[in-house]
Amino acid sequence: MKKTDKDRSVLTLDAGGTNFVFSAMKNNKEIIEPINIPTDPNDLDKCLNLICTGFKEVIKRINDEPMAISFAFPGPADYEHGIIGDLPNFPAFKGGVALGPYLQEKFGLPVFINNDGNLFAYGEALAGALPEINKQLEANGNLKRYRNLLGVTIGTGFGGGVVIDNNLLLGDNGCGGDLWLSANKFDNSLIAEEGVSIRAVKREYSELSGDKSNFSPKEIFEIAEGIKEGNREAAIKSFEKLGEIAGFTISESLNIVDGIVVIGGGIANAHKYILPAMIKEMNGVRRTVKGDIFPRLQSIVYNLEDESEKALFLKNESKVLSIPESKNNAIYYAVKKIGVTISTLGTSKAIAIGAYNFALNQLS
Repeated sequence: MKKTDKDRSVLTLDAGGTNFVFSAMKNNKEIIEPINIPTDPNDLDKCLNLICTGFKEVIKRINDEPMAISFAFPGPADYEHGIIGDLPNFPAFKGGVALGPYLQEKFGLPVFINNDGNLFAYGEALAGALPEINKQLEANGNLKRYRNLLGVTIGTGFGGGVVIDNNLLLGDNGCGGDLWLSANKFDNSLIAEEGVSIRAVKREYSELSGDKSNFSPKEIFEIAEGIKEGNREAAIKSFEKLGEIAGFTISESLNIVDGIVVIGGGIANAHKYILPAMIKEMNGVRRTVKGDIFPRLQSIVYNLEDESEKALFLKNESKVLSIPESKNNAIYYAVKKIGVTISTLGTSKAIAIGAYNFALNQLS
């Protein structure tokens, strides 16, 4: 990457099954107001035209020549080569579409594509939850610093991404950090996404309440809050079950990743009901055949959206130990901690930041 490229913009896109959100980034900041265009996932020509139209409109609104296009698109896909595979939410892509090469020929720019979970995690690790938590630890006189992050998105599906010491985990097949195919706590023959998604909340509320109305998660949240008429107990339990299933899967991942967890996606707005159930599951126990009890995780998990738990997480509980046969000391972090928080950047913005930095890395 040329030295001057750091001051040039990258065109970004958050491609959902309902809307395309276009933007442009420079120095980790959006330089225009995002452009939202409804998706047409059933017609390939229309879909491609909408994507081109969106990027052309972004180019009109920026004051420089962009250096790349980088964006999120659902999988399955061969992201390395810009090929989008068969997508349930995009019937038009049946059989696979060379979207990256297509856009590269249309705009004459390098094109980088990855999934929303990866780019969400990358944005949060570089400019969101991870640096903010480390900043708060420093302000509280705590020398502990976190370098790893598991990003989770809960919406149409159950997305995930992993960042290890500022490096995005891609995997040899482009599947690094994926969560959705993990086992479901209540039925290991089911995928986790069947319990952690929009459809899961809707199905659970319908089953618990007996109400067959097609309520959206937002409406179910309003029922839980007492704003909208409905079965409030069923609404709350619907989000709690989602949290429990998500907590099960996230715990399995944390045994490998061991880092901060940040949650994004539309359903994260109901975190007051989701997180307590999630944290309870993560702080659960497991047993050996002999009956010995071990914690679900080696670390204590804290809900950083709860001020009392956040204070405990930030508290400096390190010890100073003297080194045998030495005048020097060593710091001992006896209490292992993991924090779970909700995205403050917002999912689309975090994805855009992730896409921008992904492009910079690929060009360097």
